[in-house]
Amino acid sequence: MQVKGKVCVVTGGASGIGEAVARAYAAAGAAGVVVADLRSSRDRLAAVAGDIDGLAVTADVGLEADIKALVAAAEAKYGPVGVFFSNAGLSRKGQESASDADWDVSWRVHVMSHVFAARALVPGMLARGSGYLLNTASAAGLLASLNSMPYGVTKNAAIALAEHLAIQYGDRGIRVSVLCPQSVQTGMTLPGPSAARVDGVLQPPEVARMVIEAMEAERFLILSHPQVAEYVQRKASSRDRWLTGMRRLRDKIYGAPV
Repeated sequence: MQVKGKVCVVTGGASGIGEAVARAYAAAGAAGVVVADLRSSRDRLAAVAGDIDGLAVTADVGLEADIKALVAAAEAKYGPVGVFFSNAGLSRKGQESASDADWDVSWRVHVMSHVFAARALVPGMLARGSGYLLNTASAAGLLASLNSMPYGVTKNAAIALAEHLAIQYGDRGIRVSVLCPQSVQTGMTLPGPSAARVDGVLQPPEVARMVIEAMEAERFLILSHPQVAEYVQRKASSRDRWLTGMRRLRDKIYGAPV
C-alpha cells in the first residue's frame, strides 16, 4: 500500500515512534494525518500536528469510547480512515506479583486498544475493500521481556491478535502489519541494564523509514533489528534450549534472582 492519498491515524503520536511515523506519513503525501495521545501530552501533540498540518486528538486508547471518538474526529476532518497505526504503549515492571492495576492497564493499552480500533474500522474498510491496520507490539512479544511480565505477556497477545486480523481479513482488502522493535530511543528507554539494548538502540526516524517500506511491501512482520528473526528461529527449533539461554541472559543483564 502507498500512503499517498490515504487518511492516516497514529496513536502514541506525541513522541517516539508514533511521532516519527506520523511525520513520515505526512512526507509521503498522506491526505491527512491525525495524531493522538494522552491529555498529559497535548502540548507536544499539538506541536507535532502543527508541524505536519495534521489534526491532534487527545485520547486514552485503553478506552473504547476514546477510540470511537478518535475515528469519528478523523473522518469528520478528512474522510474515511485508510491507515490506522495503533502504536501507543507503556511499560510496567515486575513479574506475576505486579499489581492488578499494572496488569489491567497493560492489557487494555497493548491488546484491547487494537481490538477497539478493529471494531471501529473493519466494517468500513470491508465495505470499501481496502484498509491498513498497523499495530505496534515488540520483539518481546516474539520472545520475552525479562524485567516485565505484564509487558511481555500482553505484547505476545498483541502479535496473536494481529495474526488473527490478518487471517480473517487479509483476502478481503484489509492489510495487517505488526511492528516488533527491539530498543528504540523513546520516552520508554530508561537508563540502567536492558536486555533489549544488546543489539543496539535505533532512532525513531530509522524505524519510521522501515515502517513505510514494509507497508509498501505489505509485509506482516516488521523487525527493526534483523537479529530478532534468528532468535525466533532458535526459539522454535528448541524451546527448552531457548529457555535456558534466556535464563542465562537474565542473569547476565540483571543478575541472578535471590
